[in-house]
This record gives sequence, structure tokens and C-alpha cells, in this order.
Amino acid sequence: MTVYLSSAYLAPVEYYTKLLAYGQVYIEQHDHYTKQTYRNRCTIAAPDGTLALSIPTVKPDTLKYPMRDIRISDHGNWRHLHWNAIESAYNHTPFFEYYKDDFRPFYEKRYEFLTDFNEELCYLICSLIDIQPVMKRTSEYKTEFAPGETDFRERIHPKKDFRLEDPDFSPQPYYQVFQERHGFLPNLSIIDLLFNMGPESLLVLQQSNGNDTGNLV
Repeated sequence: MTVYLSSAYLAPVEYYTKLLAYGQVYIEQHDHYTKQTYRNRCTIAAPDGTLALSIPTVKPDTLKYPMRDIRISDHGNWRHLHWNAIESAYNHTPFFEYYKDDFRPFYEKRYEFLTDFNEELCYLICSLIDIQPVMKRTSEYKTEFAPGETDFRERIHPKKDFRLEDPDFSPQPYYQVFQERHGFLPNLSIIDLLFNMGPESLLVLQQSNGNDTGNLV
């Protein structure tokens, strides 16, 4: 079974359940870039509640600009701000100290293209969680899908309710460091799961996949 996903910055837990469940994953390169999506933003749990972190991008010449050509902007010292926000949010979690040196270089090195940055971060996270998705970049933009192919490119979206878009995704509650203050916050960035649960992240992803996705590999 095959799934199509958009490129995503520190994608939410739902996204990683797809990387776990499907035998073949295609990451879209030819969609038109739009802001306020997971392509350049993630949501973490901060002391005061959820916090969205957005990567600034160089404004393209036209509205219909392919994702593969989107460049990261150096505007506003975003790398420093994002890392400080992540450190502030997660430095008291059980596994932040264990993983932080894996993530810090991404906020020190300059990447030109957003897709490259997202992809390398995704591969890192997959290796830390111990999942091995077969991921490829798309060579064209598909609008029609064969049986056995599923399109989640626009369904995993910060403005859409995952409960309506993805009935197979049932977020499994796990320990969160600010849970007493805010209750359990579902479907945050995968780093929320990783820093709180460490090696048990894989089990949480498996349990969040629902009953129907275990046969997709």
C-alpha cells in the first residue's frame, strides 16, 4: 500500500503513523506551496499551551510556486528562536537531554531549500523512533490514484480536524510534561512524543494507528 504526503516540518504524530503503516511513501515535491500548513510549521506544547513555530520562506515570484523550489529565509533569526522555544518547552522532559544533540545541528546549519531541511529532519526522527519507511520524492503531481494508493497531502493539515479527515488515526494518550496544566494535547509535533516517551514512541504510534492500518505494510 502507498501513501502520498506533503513535505512537513517536524510533522505531527498523525503523519508518522502513516510512515509506519504504509509500505511505500511518496513525499510531494510538485504541489503549490501554501503557508499556514505543516510544510513550514509545527505545533509544540509550551508552558502556556500550544505554540506554533513557523519557518520563514523567501517569497516566491508567483502564487503557483512548486514546493521543491521554496527557499528558507534567514529573516528574524528563526533558527535561534525555534531552538530556544523547543529547549524551553522540553528541557524538563525525560528524553530531551538524550536527543538534543541530534537536533541542535539543524538549528546551526543553513539549509537553502525547505524540502531538504524537512526531509533530513524526518529521516533523523525515523531513525530515533526505529521505523524504516521507504520514502521517495514525487516526480510529478498526481490527481488520480490507483486502488491501494491513499492521498493525505492536504488531509494532514493544522486547519483541519483529524477526527473528520482520518478516522483510522486514534491518538493514544501519553505522558506530557505540562499535562497537569493543560490536559493531554493530541497530535502535536512528533518531537513532543519523542522527548516525552523516548523509545516507547514506536509503541504509541502503533497504538494510534487504529485497527485497520496494521495490514498495510
